[in-house]
Amino acid sequence: MRILKEQGEASLRNVCAAFKMKMLNPAEVSYLSEYCIVMKPVSMALNILQSETNTQMGWLLPTIYLLDSKLKNMEASVKVCLPLIHALQRGLQKRFGEFMEDPELISAAILLPKFKTSWTDKAHIIKSSMDYILRQLDAMKDTQENKSQHVVFDEDDFFSSIKTAPSTRASELDGYLACASEEMELLHSFPLVKKLSLKLNTPLPASAACERLFS
Repeated sequence: MRILKEQGEASLRNVCAAFKMKMLNPAEVSYLSEYCIVMKPVSMALNILQSETNTQMGWLLPTIYLLDSKLKNMEASVKVCLPLIHALQRGLQKRFGEFMEDPELISAAILLPKFKTSWTDKAHIIKSSMDYILRQLDAMKDTQENKSQHVVFDEDDFFSSIKTAPSTRASELDGYLACASEEMELLHSFPLVKKLSLKLNTPLPASAACERLFS
């Protein structure tokens, strides 16, 4: 298809003649053209998820959601590759369906400045994940406070939690989401969010790195 596009039909005809093959007919050219269009976002998604640099677990769901969206947008324009699109959609659902609403994976995406909440318009998914993030931030904040406080055995210490200022974890999360920056350095301004982001995004979204290591 690249030869046809860049050098014209005559060049491809010369290649076919050199290998003593029949020239592709118009129907075959039309099919290959559609096939390339349909498979391009699939191959791009694979390359993104197999990357070993600048790719964290939080890239998984935004990539899958966007790929599914691109395939849906193609349904009205393709003529012969519609069965291929449907097969790809079924494959995505079969392989990744159980992960689509996993709060940990959703949170990993939200806690990457590149994505935050912009990668899906499903409000219930974002809501459940925000609740998960707040619970995790609460647990981390409590752990930090417990480590920093000395044990005091008197009645004032028992009631100390209601005397302190309200938790800042919600305002920290809101501040992070309100920032327009997509740079990873943004996380340095929000210590608790950064700590949780590191926890959830340390794994890679694909085993390609391990496979290459063993190879």
